[in-house]
Amino acid sequence: MRNWRISGDQAWRVLAIAVVVYSLALRLYFAAHVQLLPEETYYWNYSRHLAIGYLDHPPMVAWLIRCGTALFGSDQFGVRIGAVVCGAVTGYFIYRLTRDLCGEASALLALACSQILPFFFSSGMLLTPDAPLTAAWAASLYFLERALAAGDRGAWWWAGICLGLGMLSKYTIGLLGLAALIHMIVDRRSRPWLARWQPYAAALLAFAIFSPVIVWNAEHHWVSFAFQTSRRLAAKPQFAFHKLLGGAIVLLTPSGFLVALSALTRRGRESGAGPAPTRHGLRLLRTAVWVPLAVFAAFSLRREVKLDWSGAPWVAALPLIASEIVIIGRDSIGGWRAWLRATCAPTIAALCLLYAAGLYHLAYGIPGLGYSEHIELLPVGWRQLGRRIDRAAQDCRLKFGALPLVVGMDRYGIASELAFYAPNQAAAVKDTSSAHLFGGAGLMYENWFPAKRQRGRTLLLVSLDENSLHARAVKADVETLGPIERGELMRGGHLIREYYYRVARGYLGAGDR
Repeated sequence: MRNWRISGDQAWRVLAIAVVVYSLALRLYFAAHVQLLPEETYYWNYSRHLAIGYLDHPPMVAWLIRCGTALFGSDQFGVRIGAVVCGAVTGYFIYRLTRDLCGEASALLALACSQILPFFFSSGMLLTPDAPLTAAWAASLYFLERALAAGDRGAWWWAGICLGLGMLSKYTIGLLGLAALIHMIVDRRSRPWLARWQPYAAALLAFAIFSPVIVWNAEHHWVSFAFQTSRRLAAKPQFAFHKLLGGAIVLLTPSGFLVALSALTRRGRESGAGPAPTRHGLRLLRTAVWVPLAVFAAFSLRREVKLDWSGAPWVAALPLIASEIVIIGRDSIGGWRAWLRATCAPTIAALCLLYAAGLYHLAYGIPGLGYSEHIELLPVGWRQLGRRIDRAAQDCRLKFGALPLVVGMDRYGIASELAFYAPNQAAAVKDTSSAHLFGGAGLMYENWFPAKRQRGRTLLLVSLDENSLHARAVKADVETLGPIERGELMRGGHLIREYYYRVARGYLGAGDR
């Protein structure tokens, strides 16, 4: 593998097409056959309570799911097809951006990276806010480069539209706007744009597209903005930079991360030969990577960070990664950089095998191989649990004369999965809530099922942790409690996870006080 070489646009084209077709085939097939993650079923519940805003995210993810399920049915494929489309949009704009700046060979390799690297593969299959965010980030970056480096005034309008759509997806795309502003300030060739009207018109257009979220927040005491800002800042201080760094290595793979660092820290080609628009475009890409990462790094010194936070900003690194790999091979550069390039082929091959094996195991199970006990992290066993809890709810109806309110005893995962995998989704959405009824956090369930409106109801409490059904709040907030029932989720003779449930009659609504 150390002597691996690909030269010529045709060879790169073959590699890119093979990777893209393989990645797309995997995502299309397993999008329909791997059960949904708790986050995905939670956002599916968004789409069943359609609105212009939500507590923890803007509404784009809900709108995409609503469109997908309207076209293909309210099943796994219908939920995820929007992510597959977003992955294709991301690849299209990455290809065009890289081709304009670095040439066809680099563009083809960047396209392959946008479909196979872990963050991009997952965001192109799992419908979370990262899917539309990444597509909007790639499109916005392409049009910003056209405006700032190529001098295309009309590109500002498209940049404003894409930034606005990105803000409807996830607030973090605002960091790309900040990066563009910093680039205009520090880059002499781009600085004249600060005195022109087009960037400000683009910002106003993005603001207008984003305005429904502002209206929703104004009507709901600015809860979403507070959730993403003051709530996180108020969290207990802790050092998490190592988690941010580790997350970047996971999202890009170790070799991808090292190639990105090599590309981001080498500036010789940028100030040397080559057309001025290309040099300035590469500077914009570097700024678009470093500014968001610097913000996240500063935050991680005192606060917890999440794995996916740094995902979308790596969009700007893909052209640099691809160009670095092509240049190392073209110029026969030796040393550790040559070693990095040599790892690309085995990394791509390993990812292709890993995705196929992992997704197959999640969908069907590999004989002799079990599952992690943390079912909340695995899309396995939820359909089985949904059917069993539905039967328990029907038994409760026969015994007490009415269907109970099913309560998943966590923030949102259990409730969302039970609603999606219930035999009657429409009914389950109206009768499945979360642990906020007992003083816990429930995110949007607190809005959909206010505790005071559930007073007097019979509840069917469901948990993956038996202790939560013994909690003091449970005993204090209901009139009577039935015995705890235990069940097991199995596949292929392997235990997936135990689950527990019990009936609670006469809910007192104390979780609302």
